[in-house]
Amino acid sequence: MAISRTGAKPIFVDIDPEVYTMDPSGLEDFLKRRKRSRVKAILPVHLYGHPAEMDAIMGIANRYHLMVIEDACQAHGAEYQGRKMGSFGRMACFSFYPTKNLGAYGDGGMVVTNEKKFYERLRLLRRYGEKKKYEHVLRGWNSRLDEMQAAILRVKLKHLDQWNGERRKRALMYKRMLESTEVRCPIEKEQIRHVYHLFVIQTKRRNALQVFLKEKGIETLIHYPIPIHLQKAYTELGYRRGDLPVTEKVAHEILSLPFYPELTSEEMREVQEQLRNFLG
Repeated sequence: MAISRTGAKPIFVDIDPEVYTMDPSGLEDFLKRRKRSRVKAILPVHLYGHPAEMDAIMGIANRYHLMVIEDACQAHGAEYQGRKMGSFGRMACFSFYPTKNLGAYGDGGMVVTNEKKFYERLRLLRRYGEKKKYEHVLRGWNSRLDEMQAAILRVKLKHLDQWNGERRKRALMYKRMLESTEVRCPIEKEQIRHVYHLFVIQTKRRNALQVFLKEKGIETLIHYPIPIHLQKAYTELGYRRGDLPVTEKVAHEILSLPFYPELTSEEMREVQEQLRNFLG
């Protein structure tokens, strides 16, 4: 939506089937086929807390002289080759929705940049385009982070690494519990620090499994059941079913298990037991 509201057109490339982030080879194939002069930026999403393949993406961006803007909304504290996510692109976006690894008590978000021209424009945009009181130099929004939410986030930020560590411990426990089953657990590629915003498994029997777990009192969610290119809101982009086959396959097979830093080992064992009961 942010792309659309600038008057630009979002274009999608398929995903890496192992970690569900942008496939760099698909990105380069697209750029080779299309008129590169019309492409302005690459926006990799560090989905579920696993970083996108930034070496390859940044290399492609440099070859084609394109800006990179990171979507790090699910990757607070995640690392790629020792660098924090949000430090690769010319700008990066974070969400502080309450369920995020670093969440406020309401909606909120942040854009980060090291470039003064972007910093100054962002400051204008978030405050009605106001250069000084009652003097508006462009059409902006009222998009300031509420002071109370900012104060809460400053306190919680001190605990982010600890909470991410707890998420990583629980992810490892889940993986060990489920290693001999048919479900595919999240992986962590080399030189990556995954922060497990979600713990997303993959199985061909996803729908039946979700119904079974709900009957046993275990709530799950699907992040996300309908890919953006197949959403009614974006029909004008001209995508059809089958255009992004990996994305579409994954969307039919993924399931997010109960997962948060305070999840107890007993609760995790209950999920494991019911999964094994279903899988046989």
